Amino acid sequence: QVQFVESGGGLVQPGGSLRLSCAASESISSFGAMGWYRQAPGKQRELIARISRNGNEYYANSVKGRFAISRDNAKNTVHLQMNSLIPEDTAVYYCNRGESYSWGQGTQVTVSS
Repeated sequence: QVQFVESGGGLVQPGGSLRLSCAASESISSFGAMGWYRQAPGKQRELIARISRNGNEYYANSVKGRFAISRDNAKNTVHLQMNSLIPEDTAVYYCNRGESYSWGQGTQVTVSS
């Protein structure tokens, strides 16, 4: 079963930027959509961005215009560029091909002054 390893999180001030990376243990070129999810303290995990195999993108309203998802099938990676970060973006971020698959450890993003 494919494994995903997320990285790039950290502590950032409001208004700052981070770029998250997700490395897959096998080729993602045959996968359909790949998504970034996040889980804030006390809340359920939610889908915030998704990119289809042919590059069509979806964003949750909460991140639209601030986040950008991309995928590199040749390198088996998915990225999430996060700009104009706000405290409400604080969460553990995960990537996955769908909610029914195994989850990685995630990467913590904390937005605070």
